[in-house]
Amino acid sequence: MVSNIIIIVILAVALFFAIKSTVAHFKGQGACCGGGGSDVKTKPRKLDTVMAQKVMRIDGMHCEHCYTRVQNVLNSIDGISARVIGSRKLAVIKYGKEVSDDTLVKAVTDLGYEVRSIQ
Repeated sequence: MVSNIIIIVILAVALFFAIKSTVAHFKGQGACCGGGGSDVKTKPRKLDTVMAQKVMRIDGMHCEHCYTRVQNVLNSIDGISARVIGSRKLAVIKYGKEVSDDTLVKAVTDLGYEVRSIQ
């Protein structure tokens, strides 16, 4: 009898945390992309000349699919070669020509992520 109650309590606690996490995900908290899809990760392009390098810190990336989405959108900007390091939540961006920080920030925020800084 007591062992059944303990098992029920353990299952109830596990279920509570599972539901809590799922609800947060579907409400968009954490801004994860939802995973899945078949996006192919583009390699950073080779630039003839590197004028500068910046590091962008990004919040909201939670999975490999998130990292791929951010890297692909940054590499789609002319004059940019970007590599996302997901474990550190940052993108290393090399410039082959002048591109404004606002352009980079808009590309990332349009995907639903938050740019914390660019240095």
